Amino acid sequence: MTEVAFHFNAPDKLAYACRLLRKAVAGGARVVVTAPAEALARLDALLWTFSQTDFIAHARAPGDAELLAASPVVLTETPAAAGLPHHQVLVNLGPELPGGFERYQRVIEVVSLDEDDRQQARGRWKHYTERGYAIQRHDLNLKT
Repeated sequence: MTEVAFHFNAPDKLAYACRLLRKAVAGGARVVVTAPAEALARLDALLWTFSQTDFIAHARAPGDAELLAASPVVLTETPAAAGLPHHQVLVNLGPELPGGFERYQRVIEVVSLDEDDRQQARGRWKHYTERGYAIQRHDLNLKT
């Protein structure tokens, strides 16, 4: 069964995602990130610039199959789309339950301090728990 984790209280979802992806890739993980198109475009740019010493190789889907397979991080609006090469970790930065999440070994839901984002996350949490998924909770405020 898919492992589900919620990372709550991210002051900046995209900056947190960059750090999360850096750690995941350093650990050898293959990650798919899903979000609305505008957020993915901003994340794409941030992955090039968030650190002067780090670069996180990534590709946008849909795209060239060989490039997607070679990239440790794939950015997509549709994580259930056919042709995505990775099914290890799915990071959801969007407001909705990611379609096809059950194909992944692990799902990480990143939730900001914004009240609307928190409310939408509660709906996703409820969906997971009603289907028997055990949820790990990570309060990012406790880590500062």
